[in-house]
Amino acid sequence: MQIRQIKQEDNAELAGVIRNILEEHGVARPGTVYTDPTTDALFELFQEQGSMYFVAMDGDKIVGGCGIYPTSGLPEGMSELVKLYLHQEHRGKGIGKKLMQESIDFAKNYGYDSLYLETLDELSDAIQLYYKLGFKMIEGALGNTGHFACNIRMVKKLF
Repeated sequence: MQIRQIKQEDNAELAGVIRNILEEHGVARPGTVYTDPTTDALFELFQEQGSMYFVAMDGDKIVGGCGIYPTSGLPEGMSELVKLYLHQEHRGKGIGKKLMQESIDFAKNYGYDSLYLETLDELSDAIQLYYKLGFKMIEGALGNTGHFACNIRMVKKLF
C-alpha cells in the first residue's frame, strides 16, 4: 500500500471511488460530495493554497483518499478534513488512519490549529475513526461547505 499526493490523472478514478462508497452506504444524494461538481476535478480543487489531498494506492489502483481544504467561512486557523473514503475491502487495515494522519500532519505543518469535518450517520466506521483520532462532536455547521445533507460535525484541536 502506497500513500501519495493526488495527481491530475487520478480525477476520474477517484470520483468513481467516492461515488461508489456513497452508493454502498445509501447516501448518494444532493447535499453531499456525490453531487458536488468538484468531485470530478479534485486535483484542480486541491491546488488551492493550504490544501492537500492524499491518495491510497494498491498497486496501480486507487483505493481511497483523504485531504485538508481551507473551506471559506471557517474560523481563523481552522481547515477542513475532507473526503475520507476507502474501498470496503481495504477497511479495518489501518489505511484510513494512515490517510488521516498524513492529512493531520500536513495541517499541523501548514500552521492550522484545528480541523473541522462534516459527515453522515451512515458512515459509522469513519465516525469511530474520527473519535479515535481526537475529533469531538459539535453542534451546528461551520464554514461554507455546501454539504447541507451532512448531519454530524466534528472538530479537532491540533495543538
